[in-house]
Amino acid sequence: MDRDQILTPRAIESLIADGHYIVIHDGQVLRLDGWSDKHPGGKLAIRHMVGRDATDEINVYHSAKTLRLMAAFRIGRIQPPWTNFTPPIRGGVFRKYQDEEESLGSGSDDEEPPLASDLASVNSSTTSLELSGDDELKPYNEPLIRSTSKTTECDGYGSDNSGEINHRRTFQAKADAYDPYSELKGFTDRPLPKDQTRDAFTAQTMQDEINQDLENYPSLDSETQRNITRKYQALHQRVKDEGYYDCRYLEYGKECVRYSTLFAIFLVCLRAEWFMTSATFLALFWQQIMFTAHDAGHRGITHNFVVDTLVGLFIADFCCGLSLGWWKSSHNVHHLVTNSPEHDPDIQNCPMFVTGPGFFKSVRSSYYDFTFAWDAAADFLVPYQRYTYYPTMFIARFNLYLLSWLHLLSPRSQNLGSASWTRPTEIGFMLCYWYFFGYLLLWCSIPTWKLRVCFVLVSHVLTFPLHVQITLSHWATSTADLGDAESFPQRQIRTTMDVDCPTWLDFIHGGLQFQVVHHLFPRVPRHNLRKLQTLVKQFCQETGIEYKMVGFVDGNKEVLSRLGEVSKQVEMLVQCQKYMAETGESGLH
Repeated sequence: MDRDQILTPRAIESLIADGHYIVIHDGQVLRLDGWSDKHPGGKLAIRHMVGRDATDEINVYHSAKTLRLMAAFRIGRIQPPWTNFTPPIRGGVFRKYQDEEESLGSGSDDEEPPLASDLASVNSSTTSLELSGDDELKPYNEPLIRSTSKTTECDGYGSDNSGEINHRRTFQAKADAYDPYSELKGFTDRPLPKDQTRDAFTAQTMQDEINQDLENYPSLDSETQRNITRKYQALHQRVKDEGYYDCRYLEYGKECVRYSTLFAIFLVCLRAEWFMTSATFLALFWQQIMFTAHDAGHRGITHNFVVDTLVGLFIADFCCGLSLGWWKSSHNVHHLVTNSPEHDPDIQNCPMFVTGPGFFKSVRSSYYDFTFAWDAAADFLVPYQRYTYYPTMFIARFNLYLLSWLHLLSPRSQNLGSASWTRPTEIGFMLCYWYFFGYLLLWCSIPTWKLRVCFVLVSHVLTFPLHVQITLSHWATSTADLGDAESFPQRQIRTTMDVDCPTWLDFIHGGLQFQVVHHLFPRVPRHNLRKLQTLVKQFCQETGIEYKMVGFVDGNKEVLSRLGEVSKQVEMLVQCQKYMAETGESGLH
C-alpha cells in the first residue's frame, strides 16, 4: 500500500468496518490496531478516536519524540477538510465494500458520503436525541421541540453484519427553536404529563440540556468549529514556544519540603502516642502528595514516561496504597470523553450519584463493560444525593482501595510493550504499603482495636477535601453530547470549570483548581497553569466560548445545586411511574 496515497472517506470507512483502528492525525491516516495493546495510555484511548481527526488530542497528550514515531503507522493521507465519523465504541456504524470494483484508493469528490458520516455529522444548527420503539416525546404546556421528527434509515445500526436496515425515530432540535431555561432552574415548576414514559421523559430532559448548550456556546457549523481549532492550535504553539512545558523543579523542591514536614510530624506524634493528631497529619500528607502523583501520571514533571511513571508509582502505590495504573486507565478516557454518561468513568456513579439525565435509563459503560441499570435503588438513593454527597466523600478513599485492587487483578492492567513492567511494580509497591500501614503502623504501633479503628477513620476521612476537589470541576457542568462536529477545545471548556483562589492558596488545591487549563493542556506542569490561565481566558474571549470560574464555596454550591436539580427530575420520573402503575397506562419500563 502506498503510504502517501489519498484515501477517501469511503475507503477509510471500509477499513474501520474491517476492524482496523484508523485515526486521522495532521492529515495522515494512521492504522493503530497493531499498537493499541501496547499503548501506554490504554487501548480505550485509541478506540475513542477511531474515524476522527484526533490531531489536537494526540498533539497535547504526546511529546515531540512520540509524535515523530507516529509516521511509522501511516497508511495514507486525507484530502481535508475531514468530517468525523462516530467511533464504533460510541455506536458508529461502518460499511464494508460490497462492490469488487471498489478499491481503497478509488473514489471521487462527488462520491456519496458514507453512512457513518451521515450518522456522525451535526449541522450548523441542529443536534438530535434518539428514541427507540414506540416512545414519543410528550410536550408540556408548549412543544419542547418544535421541529418535526424524521425517520433516519441506519444501515446495519444495532444489527449484525447482515446489512439489515434498522429504523430509529430521531427528534431534532434547532438551536433557535426553544428558549432553554437557565441552568435547569424552573424545570420542576412545569406541569408534568403523568403518562409520560421513562424513555420519553429522559429524552425530554436530555434535549433540554442540549438546547441550553446550543444556545450558550458557539455554533457547531464546520467553519466556526474549524476556526476554534485553528486558534487553539496557534495557542498550543505559543504554549510550546514560550516554555510553558518547562518544569520549574524548584517548585517541586518546595513541595518535597512540605511533604517531608507533614510526614515528620506524623511520625513524631505517633511516637508520642498522640494517635489522632498523628492520623490528622498522615491525612494531610496523603492529600498533598497525591497532587504530584497526578502530575506524574500526566508526564507533567520530566515528560519522560519511565521517570514520571516511577515517581507516580512511588507516591500513589507505595506511599498511598492506590493504583496509579487504575487512575491512568480511567483518567485518560475521562480527558477524551469528559462528562459523557456512557463513556466517562469519572461520572459513572449510579445509583449513588447522577449528574445528568442520561442515566435515567440504563447506561452501558464502554469503560467498565457493564450496564449501570436504573433500578429501585436509584429511584430511592438519587433523590437524596445532595445530602449524601459529603458523607460519601468522607469515605471515598476506601472505595479507591477497592477500585485499585480490582484493576490490578483484572486483565485491563496487563500492559504490553514499554509499559509491561508497570503492573508487577504496582503490585509490589502496594503490598509494601499494606505491610507498612497495615502491619507496622496499625498492628505494631497502636495498642488497642478502638484506637486502630479511630486512627483509620480519622486518617481516611480527613482526605475528603481531595475527593471534593476532584468532583468540583465537572459535576456541575454539562453532560450533553453535542455530537462529533464539536471541536476538542470547545467540548473540554464546556464540560469543565475552574476554581478561583488567591495565589497563596494554590498549594491547598494542588493545581486541580485550573481544570479548564489542564484539560486543554494536560502535560503542562502544574506550577505553570496559573500563568497559562491568562492565555486561555483570552482564547475563550476570542472564540466566544464561556469560561466558567467560581470560588471554592460557590463551586460547592453549584455541585449541590446540580445534584438537587437532578434529584427533582428523578422525583418527577418516579411520579410518572407511580401514576402509570396505578392507572394501568402502557409504557411503564
